[in-house]
Amino acid sequence: MHYLDEGQGAPVLMLHGNPSWSFYYRRLVQALSPSRRCIVPDHVGMGPSDKPDAARYPYTLQARVADLQSLIETLDLREPLTLVVHDWGGMIGMAWATQHPERIAKLVILNTAAFPLPASKPFPWQLGLVRTPLGTLLVRGLNAFSAGATRMAMTRTAMSNEVAAAYTAPYDSWAHRVATLRFVQDIPLRAGDPGFELVQATAGKLGLFAHTPTFIGWGGKDFVFDDHFLAEWRVKLPHAHVVYLADAGHYVLEDAADELIPQITHFITEG
Repeated sequence: MHYLDEGQGAPVLMLHGNPSWSFYYRRLVQALSPSRRCIVPDHVGMGPSDKPDAARYPYTLQARVADLQSLIETLDLREPLTLVVHDWGGMIGMAWATQHPERIAKLVILNTAAFPLPASKPFPWQLGLVRTPLGTLLVRGLNAFSAGATRMAMTRTAMSNEVAAAYTAPYDSWAHRVATLRFVQDIPLRAGDPGFELVQATAGKLGLFAHTPTFIGWGGKDFVFDDHFLAEWRVKLPHAHVVYLADAGHYVLEDAADELIPQITHFITEG
């Protein structure tokens, strides 16, 4: 499991989602590292981390939370930390956080979830396609999920070719795309799905953070984590400071970097 560990001071733990990697947080690390210790892991199968096949690693939510716990123990992170989460990082990070609420100083939430699919939200057809045999061929054979995200996850401006190449670089072969597929296949939608009980348990404990200082940065053009999800966060964390960017997409930290990074930096370093 690869991770960045840069800067010094109170720890800030940043968790990425699928199909990105720690590269997603590069500019936030640059802004925070003069005064904070920035720790940014790459989930197993993602970024520069090892990419074992599914016979050697389960690629489940439970395994991801266990990996996070191992990293925190290895780094001996005892001081309360700021947790920054995006996409799958929200489910992984908040599952761990609800088991260790005393370890959380602040939360930064970016287009993610830590609860089941809202009843009002249809499951996106694009993700449904990925969960089919054809989806396996598209994702593992053509890198469709990672490459597609570089075009669909930003709506204010187009992602530059250089940045897009960096996002897709770790996923350069059928073998190296196992995690981008397994993350989608592992989305727990109903009782009996692996991880669904953990999702429900996490959702039931989010009230532990009702008064934890929380910043929510939300891109309104995200076709997966859309306003249905934001409405759930507003209920779960009613005192959170919400910055809603109506024209920004799923990669909100890319799409609205000039607005969000200064605000997040101020939120984390002040008060």
